Amino acid sequence: MVSLSKLAANTLTADVITGSCAETQNLGEKIGRKITNRIIIALSGELGSGKTSFVQGLANGLEVPARFYVTSPTYSIIHEYPGRISLFHIDLYRLTDKDDIYDTGLYEILDSFGVFAIEWPDLLKNEFPAQYLSVHIEITGDDTRKFQITAFGNETASLITDL
Repeated sequence: MVSLSKLAANTLTADVITGSCAETQNLGEKIGRKITNRIIIALSGELGSGKTSFVQGLANGLEVPARFYVTSPTYSIIHEYPGRISLFHIDLYRLTDKDDIYDTGLYEILDSFGVFAIEWPDLLKNEFPAQYLSVHIEITGDDTRKFQITAFGNETASLITDL
């Protein structure tokens, strides 16, 4: 089930329900196939909500070779995967303040061209560009998830218009 709504000028939101890990990955893949430019994707939701599963699908849509298995970068902070567009999977869960970000090299990476899927993005939220995608995942059952995907900016709106 998908419903679209316009929250404000240059903002579009899609609510999507998935019923399995495979459906969550499929949702990520659909969005990944449509990405053609540099983009930040802010991923939020409690532990175990499916953020990494979503990024696994995103990687498929970005044509990351199957030999690269997408895992959570909780302990390494940043994983990079080659694809049609490079995918940077970033997990800020273990960082406690903005000063920690400088030590990771993240600011230098964010200056490059790629897709930046950032889990636990709160430390960086105020620094996001005008064009980005916010993906909030809510656990609604053992296997079901509710996604609220908000496109900020006209360029990102095209990623969710026909989910």
